[in-house]
Amino acid sequence: MAKINDNFLKLPGNYLFSTIAQKVAAHTAAHPEQKIIKMGIGDVTRPLVPAVIEQMHRAVDEMGTPEGFHGYGPEQGYEFLRQLIADNDYKARGVEIDADEIFVSDGAKSDCGNITDIFSVDNVVAVCDPVYPVYVDSNAMSGRAGEFADGKWTKLVYMECVEENGFLPQIPKQKVDMIYLCFPNNPTGMTATREQLASWVRYAKEQGAVILFDSAYEAFITDPDIPHSIFEIEGAKDCAIEFRSFSKTAGFTGTRCAYTVIPKSVTVEGTALNALWNRRQCTKFNGVPYVIQRAAAAVYSEEGKKQTRETISYYLENAKIIRQGLQEAGLTVYGGVNAPYIWAKTPDGKGSWEFFEELLQRAGVVTTPGAGFGPSGEGYIRLTAFSTREATQEAVERVKQML
Repeated sequence: MAKINDNFLKLPGNYLFSTIAQKVAAHTAAHPEQKIIKMGIGDVTRPLVPAVIEQMHRAVDEMGTPEGFHGYGPEQGYEFLRQLIADNDYKARGVEIDADEIFVSDGAKSDCGNITDIFSVDNVVAVCDPVYPVYVDSNAMSGRAGEFADGKWTKLVYMECVEENGFLPQIPKQKVDMIYLCFPNNPTGMTATREQLASWVRYAKEQGAVILFDSAYEAFITDPDIPHSIFEIEGAKDCAIEFRSFSKTAGFTGTRCAYTVIPKSVTVEGTALNALWNRRQCTKFNGVPYVIQRAAAAVYSEEGKKQTRETISYYLENAKIIRQGLQEAGLTVYGGVNAPYIWAKTPDGKGSWEFFEELLQRAGVVTTPGAGFGPSGEGYIRLTAFSTREATQEAVERVKQML
């Protein structure tokens, strides 16, 4: 008799953004006359830049010739893209990362969830609270989170990120084995200094823990004192894995391309995690399409860099508009400076979902309830800067008028 993985049955309700989509669909059906502006999910709206599109077209044409056709590619990614990543994203910042320490994938979300495959179910996991739900749910599905009770998983270590500590996680008092960090942070939009990250690296090395560092939003950092990579911190190559994405950086949410960096020096119980991840990918993943990897490589051309920076600047201006507009409306606001996310405190002590519903019903603006990111997110909402300029300005005006 077949049996299921009953850890899935422990998951509370739907995935956060599926729940929001259902609520929005129901509201739209009931009020078809109202124009809805979506500021909730972190999906981009700017088109792929010309340099990327040009290279993608060339790659498509190649695929139509006997000489240029590509079938199965390397599961780890083509050498041309891995070397460009190593040179531009790491060596350019003084970090020595080899091409064979980089694994190209179809998304940082996929890798953040799949990385649990190479870790024991007995590991103790620490997550920020509030937190990107994938870190929590993927460990729950693996049986590493325990039981869900009173809004928390019994085996996870929650590192509260609240107003009192500047929304930055504090080093746990108990021993942990896997530590999820995300900077610039999703959902709060906060960043970590070099000194703060160094303290995490020291702790991880002392504990024999592994840092799982999500830097999907590093391209939005404008402050020269804020590190873009955990590997800018001395010792991190011995204890950290880093996830990066072309989705928010270069608009690849619909074309899917990302990468994970696992230095060969990161070991657990004497085993190199680089080799384990390589084995996992070779078994369960067939690689990112050649056409997509050629398009991603174009991001590193001179024109690609220039055009991508312009897109990032566009979204950062949106973030500024949201941040200032909500402040003018009387809300307490965080983030939105070195990040595309704005973290706003709900007015009058309202609950996150209550304020979400009010904004949807009265202003036609979709946000993300902070409570959906964890217990410490209660009393906040998250807005994204990834909409168009016109929609961003209109959404802010609607919220200001409502308040």
